[in-house]
Amino acid sequence: MPVEMIGWISPRISSELIPPSGPPFSPDVIAETARIHEEAGFDRVLIGYFSMAPDGFLVGAHAAAVTSRLQFLLAHRPGFVAPTVAARKLATLDQLTGGRTAVHIISGSNDTDQARDGDFAGHAARHRRTHEYVTLLRRTWTETEPFDHEGEFYKVIGAYADIRCHQTPHIPIYGGGGSQDAVNALAPVVDVYMLWGEPLTATKVFMQDIREVAAAAGHRLTFSLSTRPILGRTEGEAWDRARDILAKVKAQRTEPAPTPQNMGSVRLLDAAAEKEVHDSCLWTALAVLTGARGNSTALVGTPETVAEALAAYYDLGATSLLIRGYDPLPDAVAYGRELIPRVQALVSERDAAVGV
Repeated sequence: MPVEMIGWISPRISSELIPPSGPPFSPDVIAETARIHEEAGFDRVLIGYFSMAPDGFLVGAHAAAVTSRLQFLLAHRPGFVAPTVAARKLATLDQLTGGRTAVHIISGSNDTDQARDGDFAGHAARHRRTHEYVTLLRRTWTETEPFDHEGEFYKVIGAYADIRCHQTPHIPIYGGGGSQDAVNALAPVVDVYMLWGEPLTATKVFMQDIREVAAAAGHRLTFSLSTRPILGRTEGEAWDRARDILAKVKAQRTEPAPTPQNMGSVRLLDAAAEKEVHDSCLWTALAVLTGARGNSTALVGTPETVAEALAAYYDLGATSLLIRGYDPLPDAVAYGRELIPRVQALVSERDAAVGV
């Protein structure tokens, strides 16, 4: 099946390499970033969620207004907006964008960040809440009559939505997490389970665990995998650039990397403790330096090397690939020119070989 290429959009340009500057919300930056990703051939862009960030619904609406094809993956945390309200908001955005909306469900991995918005639920409770939340999203989008629900976290009576998703039966639901609580909560209900870039062997085992939990609930899903490609014209140039990025990020850090609270980050750091480079070109040094806060393992090499590495994840079942650069806009342009076409060609070759 065709591979979905996902990028990243934000109302302010920043990365581990580029400190935030300028206003926290710039319509011009949103428009420029969206256009660059659409022209580069990305299928979709992730709009992140942070407790101090501008509203992602409005970021997505503005980005959609300046593009015609690009799709949007809106990160959303359960617990702050009632699920029936969120369902109507998401369906409205899907109608507004002509069917270009998906939602990325984030249970929340950092207690401090959750507390900023008034959420003090524990880790396990957040995941149980997420399962119930997604169940209510689906019902609100699809029930043909008013319905009642009473669960651990939510109670509604006569819930119903006039507004439905543009897409049938509803918008795609993405979600992820490295803990067993996350797998148990999300595998039975999401359409796409999102993973960070771990070594191939660990990724294969983790995917199988997720598939088994989904199958036990009578559900099937696909996978997305996120990495940070660092490209060069030669292998040496790519690794020189990678080490230069590492040195610059290290020079900017004034405090030790925080100890991660989420299992996804722990998994990345465990891989880094095993060795610095896995498989053909999966580099873990930046994950160590930053405490593996999010998508932080890099694929380093020529476009051919990195494309083959991404295709290896496709071989395992990752039919969506999220790639984000340390210099976000120039890297997005380079990915569109050098990397995305190669990945798509490799996937087409693999699909043709098995008659897909």
